[in-house]
Amino acid sequence: MPSIENLSGWGNYDQRKCLTKYLNSSSALRHWVTSNGDSFIARGFGRSYGDAAINSTGHVLHQCYRNRFLVFDEASGKLICEAGVSLADIISVFLPRGWFLPTTPGTKFVSVGGAIAADVHGKNHHVDGSWGKFVQSFELLLPNGEVKHCSRIQNQDLFRSTIGGMGLTGIILTAEIQLIPVKTAWVKVDYKRTKDLNDTFAIFAKDAAKYRYSVAWIDCVSKGKSMGRSVCMFGNDADKKEVPNLYRQTPLSVTPKRNKTVLFDFPNWVLNPLSTKVFNFLYYAGNKNCTKLVDYDSFFYPLDSILNWNRIYGTRGFVQYQAFLPPKNAEKGYRKILEQITKAGFASFLAVFKSCGSGREGLLSFLDEGYTLALDLPNTGENLQALSRELDKIVIENEGRLYLAKDALTDSTSFAQMYPQLPEFKLVKAKIDPRQQIISEQARRLKIVEEK
Repeated sequence: MPSIENLSGWGNYDQRKCLTKYLNSSSALRHWVTSNGDSFIARGFGRSYGDAAINSTGHVLHQCYRNRFLVFDEASGKLICEAGVSLADIISVFLPRGWFLPTTPGTKFVSVGGAIAADVHGKNHHVDGSWGKFVQSFELLLPNGEVKHCSRIQNQDLFRSTIGGMGLTGIILTAEIQLIPVKTAWVKVDYKRTKDLNDTFAIFAKDAAKYRYSVAWIDCVSKGKSMGRSVCMFGNDADKKEVPNLYRQTPLSVTPKRNKTVLFDFPNWVLNPLSTKVFNFLYYAGNKNCTKLVDYDSFFYPLDSILNWNRIYGTRGFVQYQAFLPPKNAEKGYRKILEQITKAGFASFLAVFKSCGSGREGLLSFLDEGYTLALDLPNTGENLQALSRELDKIVIENEGRLYLAKDALTDSTSFAQMYPQLPEFKLVKAKIDPRQQIISEQARRLKIVEEK
């Protein structure tokens, strides 16, 4: 029997009551889909920020119990696994054997199926591209119970629609992905501080291509001459001889950290413009120009060390606004975005800036050559929605788009302008899901799916 759960995205924004079902095998999942005429959406670990894995009028099908490794080729690094396997599981098993994720988002608590559906990216996008580039194939369960093998050769339309398609083409049963070889579990990182937004863009243009990993924390509270000042972090995988002496004999292992846990929702007033300004000042002041050896967990997943950190934003929740802009418009566009946020009285506790490479894998994939900026914005009701509309205008004017895995507020008109390949996606979906059975709250809001 299904249960009723209050579900939201990671931002705890706009919770909905949903009928949920936990299915621990592909056969059970296939039986449910073919015998139940209700609408549904798949859900992994719930790390998309908005309403992409919520369906309040049908079912939400949890996938995290389908988490078996099936085949691994030690020579090539190709892994076949069920879609509920987490990135944390892959790291735990294969990093000690010299293999790591080809790219990774800022949390390892993401399922393989979710990584494909969102076409996740990481700090190495400017060099290696997004997750979809490393997906060789997958088995996709359609609403009629048919299972399709999808790759760049077979069922290409479904392959391109499913990568970045936010789970709207079917449920991924298994996937074959390419891991990458590594010699250590460490990253050698150069920290470089910039004085303003212009300086940040200049140093990325000059230095990012020299490194496999590039990312910057941006102080989005500072105004005037200091607007856009940043702490840039450029890194490469460390060699064995660079590993700290304590780990020289076991360079692929790192001492596990004791995670902290946020046990309750903070009062809504804790994160406010003043406290955020203080944090931004201290973070900028505390990070001088230097070179450090950083273990993979601290470099890729700093927030994973604080379990349930989303509770810091209180019961009101928050949204993450992540925008991509092409190179020709990026600096002026992001300047306008930072100015608009300051003008509206908002302060982002976390602002992450990355450079991106070319080559979108999916019809609704997010990134291409350019830059992306992600901002955490507390939920203040109508004020937040009004700010979102203004930011959307800036993004559209500068030929950019928003990330579906983070989106919670965009309207259908703005979304269609950002994603001109939406009509092609809809044609593929209509062909394999004529009853529009696979649907989420996000798909309704953005009219990616229009119920009959």
